Amino acid sequence: MTPGSNIPLPTARVTVDVAAPVRLDVSGLLLTADGKVRSDDDFIFYNQPSGPGVTHRSGGGSAPDAITVDTSAVPPGIEKIVVTASPDAAGQTFQGIEPTATLRDADSGAALATFTPPRLGTETALVVMEIYLRAGQWKARAVGQGYADGLAGIATDFGVSVEEPASAPAAPVAPPAPAAAPPQPLTPPQPMAPPPPAPPAPPAPPAPGAGKVNLDKGRVSLQKNQTVSLVKGGRPLLSQVKMGLGWEPAFRGADIDLDASVIAYGPQRNHIDSCYFGKLSILGGAVKHSGDNLTGEGAGDDEVIVVDLGRLPQEVTGLVFTVNSFSGQKFTEVAKAYCRLLDAATGEELVRFDLTNAEAQTGVMMAKLVRQFSGEWDMTAMGDFVKARTVRNMVKPAAQAL
Repeated sequence: MTPGSNIPLPTARVTVDVAAPVRLDVSGLLLTADGKVRSDDDFIFYNQPSGPGVTHRSGGGSAPDAITVDTSAVPPGIEKIVVTASPDAAGQTFQGIEPTATLRDADSGAALATFTPPRLGTETALVVMEIYLRAGQWKARAVGQGYADGLAGIATDFGVSVEEPASAPAAPVAPPAPAAAPPQPLTPPQPMAPPPPAPPAPPAPPAPGAGKVNLDKGRVSLQKNQTVSLVKGGRPLLSQVKMGLGWEPAFRGADIDLDASVIAYGPQRNHIDSCYFGKLSILGGAVKHSGDNLTGEGAGDDEVIVVDLGRLPQEVTGLVFTVNSFSGQKFTEVAKAYCRLLDAATGEELVRFDLTNAEAQTGVMMAKLVRQFSGEWDMTAMGDFVKARTVRNMVKPAAQAL
């Protein structure tokens, strides 16, 4: 699965286990239509391993922790079960860790789908997958949303009371107090340090995968790994857009022949088709290429790919925009490479990403568009270099980057 993709559940009982090279704490939250828990009892984790229709299973360190959902036993009013994961070691991030969630038939253990969230970095907790009810049908959706403030950040977002311990090594959580006693807030398994007394510093740019912006405030300039939701005024942008890609020779007078392409993928990261100078239209004309620029000279976009988001087949859930040097020239010989997304109707520039660091490679993945379950598209700046002189050689690395 890719971020935002979904599948219907073929069985009432499913299990989501999350495996990684390090031990992870896996939790589940039962959410109502407003995206909140009803009470702390709807937070299921190793210290509170069962709730209505949802149970936690510990792997004991030798197997992945898992959340099992029995959709037939989920109480009325609960429309979503969110499965989260965080490294067991205090302060550890997902940098260098590649967790994989496996959705299984809870009774047979058969795998139904897998999902590996892409491009994780400084996040210390992750919403991995959702089991949700839509039009009477239970489905599973891959999410991959990271949080830099740990499991406490996830819990707070979903309405769980979080108690900040006075010091990092906290004692195990006591069972919930009897009804006659004052209610005790539920402490998540990952201790969180108290906030410093000093005034907060200005917000830093979003970490990879940690939060998104939209188009409400106008043109967005992205840094590598940042994401923008193509939503304006609360509505998804379902119209024609242009992805303009441009570059200049690093040394005056030396032509540079690069080829811009876009690769379309399905929900299992399966390659559907590629649009490039040798195939200028794909997917029934929903994606069109402007043609090959042989020099890179001149101001403005060197090559343009037009995408009609509203006409893309539903099977298309991801688009990766790439640039290759068929002649073998390296990107260290290229200057001012960029990609920008424009409204095709008005010519308004919506999103821009300038490639600031070059590597001595022949291919680069510039940006990706990923379809979300609710219909909107997210654009993420990539800037990842690979050894690939043709779009054909980009298919596999781009799939892995989705």
